[in-house]
Amino acid sequence: MENLESLRETAVNLDESDIVAIANRARDKPGMIPLWVGEGDVPTPQFIVDAANKSLADGETFYTWQRGIPDLREALADYHNRHYAIAGNPERFFVTGSGMQAIQLSLQALADPGDEIVMITPCWPNIHAATQVTGARPIHVELDFGTQGWSLDVDKLLRAVTAKTRAIFVNSPSNPTGWVASESTLQTILEFARSRGLWIIADEVYSRFVYDQLAFPLGRAASFYDVMDDGDRVVFVNTFSKNWAMTGWRCGWISAPPEIGQVLENLIQYSTSGVATFMQRAAARAVRDGEAFVAMQVARAHRNRDHLCSSLLQTGKVSLACPEGAFYLFFRIDGHPDSRALCLELVESANIGLAPGTGFYTGGSEFVRLCYMRDPSQIEESTNRLVDWIGRM
Repeated sequence: MENLESLRETAVNLDESDIVAIANRARDKPGMIPLWVGEGDVPTPQFIVDAANKSLADGETFYTWQRGIPDLREALADYHNRHYAIAGNPERFFVTGSGMQAIQLSLQALADPGDEIVMITPCWPNIHAATQVTGARPIHVELDFGTQGWSLDVDKLLRAVTAKTRAIFVNSPSNPTGWVASESTLQTILEFARSRGLWIIADEVYSRFVYDQLAFPLGRAASFYDVMDDGDRVVFVNTFSKNWAMTGWRCGWISAPPEIGQVLENLIQYSTSGVATFMQRAAARAVRDGEAFVAMQVARAHRNRDHLCSSLLQTGKVSLACPEGAFYLFFRIDGHPDSRALCLELVESANIGLAPGTGFYTGGSEFVRLCYMRDPSQIEESTNRLVDWIGRM
């Protein structure tokens, strides 16, 4: 206890992840279908792996550019020009050791101890915890859940801003709810942030995972790129993990105004001293040649989403909003308000691993999250197990 008490209080008081706690409890259980974490079951495509192997064979095993190799930064600029119609400027892009590190470094650049970061909940727990690690205070603004699904009261979000607020963190499409911000919502938030001199941290990791062609004719969610001007105080955090099945590679990026580039470079230098070149070669190949793979991933998720939603709603005992984006179903089973206990019960009685809503902070404690980025046969089997279990309640 003396050793524990001698540690930094903020570190000691961090919450254990409820998601990891459930996964650790049942990770090796025979026959378990693990739908608790945010990744699919498809390995990284071979063409991406080949780029990494070639880099290793070429001897690219030395220290490299702290901001990222020029080839990857140019590839990211081209990717954003194609999908967001913004002028390709490699100086906006900074390669990080995962999307998680992109969030950490953005918060380190923006927030001092005692500052406040306003964030929309339910949210991925790492956003909340990363804010705490910096010494800043997470301020939660809950999404509303009703007959029309999940929605954001923008006025409530803006009322949460105080003199201590440094940034508004917006994750859209949302993990875990699947809520997607409209362009008008993003415009309102941006105009308010401009008027107050605030920063926005835009987590658009799931931007490509949208399912309604009429609502999303560009094949992506609305973005702050659509409404911002050059120089606006918006920092984007992103990752190669989801679009290109690279969760284990731990490679991401930040997009930010070039004038803060030296600050971000310094933070990268003093944390990891850069991302391995062979990983960056793989990432560059992904963004240049990975469109067909992304399309396959989205189509697969779309099919799984539709099957899950229709099957669970037919039980008459499930409350859910069919997600507009991302690849999670966040739902509530009648009569089971303790989502952590429910997940433990489903592990034992149905051999399905879900994530409890208690792990996503305020606004969703009675819900559970299911990642449907899996083989359709696994989703069908998971659905059958869930429907059968609900029927035996």
